[in-house]
Amino acid sequence: MIPTAAAPAASTERWSPRLWATLVVLCAALFLDSLDVSMVGVALPSIRTDLHLSTNALQWVVSGYVLGYGGLLLLGGRAADLLGRRRVFLVALAVFAVASLFGGLVTSGGLLIASRFIKGAAAAFTAPAGLSIITTTFAEGQARNRALSIYTTCGASGFSLGLVLSGLLTEVGWRWTFLLPFPLALIALAAGIRLIPHQERLARDGRGYDLGGAVTATGALLLLVYTVTQAQTAGWASPRTLLSLVVVIALAAAFVAIELRSAHPLVRLGILRSATLARANLSGISMFGAYVAFQFIATLYLQSLLGWSALQMALSFLPAGALVALSATKIGGLVDRFGTTRLLLIGFPAAVLGYANFLRIGPHSDFPTVILPTMLLLGLHFALTFPALNIQATAGVADAEQGLASGLVNTSFQIGGAVVLAVTTALVTAGGTGGTGDKQAQLDGYRHGLLVVLGVSAAGMLTTLLALRRPRQKANWGVPDYPFAAQREDAPTEV
Repeated sequence: MIPTAAAPAASTERWSPRLWATLVVLCAALFLDSLDVSMVGVALPSIRTDLHLSTNALQWVVSGYVLGYGGLLLLGGRAADLLGRRRVFLVALAVFAVASLFGGLVTSGGLLIASRFIKGAAAAFTAPAGLSIITTTFAEGQARNRALSIYTTCGASGFSLGLVLSGLLTEVGWRWTFLLPFPLALIALAAGIRLIPHQERLARDGRGYDLGGAVTATGALLLLVYTVTQAQTAGWASPRTLLSLVVVIALAAAFVAIELRSAHPLVRLGILRSATLARANLSGISMFGAYVAFQFIATLYLQSLLGWSALQMALSFLPAGALVALSATKIGGLVDRFGTTRLLLIGFPAAVLGYANFLRIGPHSDFPTVILPTMLLLGLHFALTFPALNIQATAGVADAEQGLASGLVNTSFQIGGAVVLAVTTALVTAGGTGGTGDKQAQLDGYRHGLLVVLGVSAAGMLTTLLALRRPRQKANWGVPDYPFAAQREDAPTEV
């Protein structure tokens, strides 16, 4: 059977300094993971010039990280459950640090892309391992809500502040955007070795590993991310894209068949019976997909059409990042008082209003009435929604499956980002930004993409509203009971 973690130690109201320090280490790792997703964007023009990369190769500087991160998250989450969360977290963090140093020193585009894939793969193991360490260390309820709100807000802060830091560092040199995480990751690694408790021991009772499930799930996710990131270049209706999608479906079907028959499945499919967990993952796709696509459009608009510098553009995102960072220690109290559903019912409408407001962009800058209000609304959206979804996705899950639940929700974020960004990029290009130089044509293309962003965000809001139709949740605005809360791997067969 799966080795179980020690009982949650943080059930008291007052946390020890060591417990705080452990949480800081885990937050630092997630901050670095999120930072790396967004920080490279502003540096792309400088990278292309210095390394003489084509546009297609340049795309892979971004897509390489997304491919490794999104494709391996599910495997990373389950590896944390089976191999030990502390071990997986520390080893992956060490790989992340080395890949950061390597990426900042390479002189070849191919090696840079390889370093990005390795960093994404390492993050695919640190993120679910770190989240599951928290959920098995802090007792469910007030303590866990507080810890998760701080942890996930640090991740959102890293993503939001990545553009700001990238703008500052790119003024010095693009390599610093890759080198900065190296010393920070080393510090976190040294502190983690000392502070993160040994929660688990490997069971040596002959427990099997679901190799077939691991191969088919990882293959399907990797191929799906690869397909959507390349669809713009190859064409959505091209034979290559269609064939890849057929193979993805075949791999996914094989994965489900294997999991139904496996004695020790990679993903116990019964975990998906929880409507709340399913909604949290669907809302995560909407939230992260919409924001990643918006960031892409806003970057093009501010730099390509308005002619802003990298630093000016980065500072325009500062209000959102600052709002998220300042809320880090406050969200836990809001969850305890109002519950996650109410936070989502504020967060998603804030995003819809923000994206709708940005549709008013024109050929000239309108910072006070368009850009600033949008950034503040999106900062509020991220500050409330990101922690709430993580809490919903992991609450009530048995300790032995915390890594799995963490991997599922993180996979939803990354798949949402990859798919919505690919669709939005295709529409923006088709709308008239393909190098025509006509400002109105570019604006039309941006607005087409923003309509997709708005629709995706509205879908997330609708998913949350549907939760109110359930009688059980009308009486409980907090995190509802989960049907699998007490279940383990040896629970009755569920699909």
